[in-house]
Amino acid sequence: MWSCAGAPCWQRLVPRLMLLQVLLLVLPLAVLPAETQDFYELLGVDRAASGREVRRAFKKLALTTHPDKNPNDKSAHDKFLRISRAYEVLKDQDLRKKYDKYGEKGLDEQRGGRYESWNYYRYDFGIYDDDLEVITLDRGDFEAAVNSGEIWFINFYFPRCSHCHQLAPTWRDFAKEVDGLLRVGAVNCGDDGALCRSKGVNSYPSLYVYRAGRKAEKYFGDRSKDSLLQFAMQFVTTTETQLWPGNVFSEIERAFSLSLGWLITFCSDTGDCLESQTRHKLAGMLDGLVKVGWMDCTSHKELCESFQVTSGSTAFFPPGSSLTQHGSVLWFQTLDSKEIYNQVLSFLPELELLDQRTFQNKLAHHRWLVSFTFGQSNMAANEYKKLQALLRNDHIQVGRVNCLTDSELCNALFIHKTCLAVFKGFGVNDFEIHHVYFPGKDVLYNIVAFAKDSVTAHVTTLQPGNFPSERKDLTEPWLVDFFAPWCPPCRALLPELRKASIQLAGQMRFGTLDCTIHQQLCSMYNIQAYPTTVIFNRSSVHEYEGQHSAAGILDFIQDLVNPSVVDLDPVIFTEKVKGRSAQQVWAVDFYAPWCGPCQALLPEWRRMARLVSDLVLVGSVDCQKHQSFCQAEGVRAYPELRLYSHSPQRPDAFTTYNGWHRDAQSLRLWILSTLPRVSVDLSPESFRSLVLSGSDHWVLDFYAPWCRPCHNFAPEFEVLAKVLEGVVRAGKLDCQAHPNTCQSAGVAAYPSVRFYPKLSTSMGGEHVESRDAGVIAKTLRERLQQLSPRLHKKGKDEL
Repeated sequence: MWSCAGAPCWQRLVPRLMLLQVLLLVLPLAVLPAETQDFYELLGVDRAASGREVRRAFKKLALTTHPDKNPNDKSAHDKFLRISRAYEVLKDQDLRKKYDKYGEKGLDEQRGGRYESWNYYRYDFGIYDDDLEVITLDRGDFEAAVNSGEIWFINFYFPRCSHCHQLAPTWRDFAKEVDGLLRVGAVNCGDDGALCRSKGVNSYPSLYVYRAGRKAEKYFGDRSKDSLLQFAMQFVTTTETQLWPGNVFSEIERAFSLSLGWLITFCSDTGDCLESQTRHKLAGMLDGLVKVGWMDCTSHKELCESFQVTSGSTAFFPPGSSLTQHGSVLWFQTLDSKEIYNQVLSFLPELELLDQRTFQNKLAHHRWLVSFTFGQSNMAANEYKKLQALLRNDHIQVGRVNCLTDSELCNALFIHKTCLAVFKGFGVNDFEIHHVYFPGKDVLYNIVAFAKDSVTAHVTTLQPGNFPSERKDLTEPWLVDFFAPWCPPCRALLPELRKASIQLAGQMRFGTLDCTIHQQLCSMYNIQAYPTTVIFNRSSVHEYEGQHSAAGILDFIQDLVNPSVVDLDPVIFTEKVKGRSAQQVWAVDFYAPWCGPCQALLPEWRRMARLVSDLVLVGSVDCQKHQSFCQAEGVRAYPELRLYSHSPQRPDAFTTYNGWHRDAQSLRLWILSTLPRVSVDLSPESFRSLVLSGSDHWVLDFYAPWCRPCHNFAPEFEVLAKVLEGVVRAGKLDCQAHPNTCQSAGVAAYPSVRFYPKLSTSMGGEHVESRDAGVIAKTLRERLQQLSPRLHKKGKDEL
């Protein structure tokens, strides 16, 4: 367990000239830690490095610095532990955000401490990290990928799985074969086990096809490339059309009217035409942009001659093209599907160019995805032409702005670098930017996912003119995300902000502020790390510290509206905690705002407070603000968690939490385990006299001392006993000590929860399925309502 104690804490609290004096007076034995190399420098990556770049950098270092390769270097072990630690932190978005903000003091020191053999890093680590056609996905981008509208075939693998390694060469060849037709991905379940478990993966390799809005389909066939191709192609629903005299002109005119061109291959006894499989593949690759067809020139010689074709060949006819218009038709000299695909994309017209004159009118009432460039050749420009087809069903139009020729427009929007932006149909000021930090590296599925999410969400790009704290007309609170485009944790947070904005529509506004552009505003609010999330609620400002997820943000906002943790100062602490009644229990967190582990604990402490709100009072003390008070209370390290329980005659008595885990559930179990019991232990005799023959309702926990789930359920049962106190009595029966009674009650598994209404004669009672105190309590209250009239009548009859 990591605590903020010793010299590093004081460095943040006093001026440097006072540091030595404070150390001598307060912590004479403290030793300043040696400075260690920054994790990014250690791995040799930029602070904007993607997960894939972090993995590749670590693997390269692992192969050269591993202790197995440096047996004569006594420091090799410690050096490699340090490199492994850097990798473990930077690959995880939550840990990386804490490290960026607080350094190593913000991390749990118990993580890491071991590494694999050199052979593991050489042969097993990140099987597909070096493959361009196979995209390694993690929990940060998995959902955006599979919901983008493209078809994904994903290989869930485990690094030590021999079958996974056997499949790898075939999977690479398959990915090259279908490149441009569908996306081929991989998930490393050794690195991302939680993601794999959430997708129901329990064997390796597991191969699944994902399509947006549909259930994933698992592949069970043999693992040859041909079988994989056959399986994948059934999800490519586009078809090629045979053209003949009866349909050729109507089909071409219909496509031209929809701004779709025709790719036609002419098949003859001489020359070359595209095979059916290649045509089908191209139809999928160009779906929504181009129609694909073929003509049988042997049967329809005159029709082919009317297209000036006398032997097998292939051509692309854009809308409005004509054989008489030189250069309007593209003839191919290749049969390779990838080459044809690239040539067709290059031949297609550019996205619609918007300028100062047309921009405002076009974007006033329609949703647009706009690409902003600065005149340079964009490597992705051809791929961007597919956006119109991919976003057509979402009614999002696609255009472009050249900021070199329309600098005034771009400056007014504070756009100074290549990016994309979604304008949501409410004017030019309601938009959200998708930053392209590495031009040309962005992939289409990221852009499509951004566009689809953004138009339905309520997140706005902020500027000085619409920044909420500067406006006097605020009717709703604002959540503002201060970020930098190069920051990977910032990019991971944005989809979560969009989810939260939908759930809180009408209650809270959401905005993002780019601190690389608006440095003055960010400095005004002392923004020192990214992302930093702040809630502006008229005159009050609250910084969000917690897990950067939609659920975490919603929890924090709920706590602002209805605080679960009492902010304690010395006066309130003395009055409420030390002056507590015999029935009250207080859990108190002594913390310092600058302490990384304290900040990581805050959301879990609030969540725990809500979980035990019926049983315990929860508070916190800011030891930076009340430094002398915390010292007087004997607080020497942060965070320190104390429980002040039922002992009003000893107001200073407390127990301290010494567990490693500081999540809400672990803290809740700690608190519940210290509370006095409400349930009673039953014997066979008391079971018969009190439960079966008594005049009270009972809920019983049948358990065995050796049963681990029973131990886990025990605190939950005490919560149930406390919640139902005065309504239903709670008892526990040890089935190891009293097996005959449990057998007579029909108990065959532990723990088993049974409800016994009063005046009931059933030995087995009524089985209750849940092990959640809240759910059980609700179930029993509903059952009591059902029983009330019957019990009342039965009592009168017996009288």
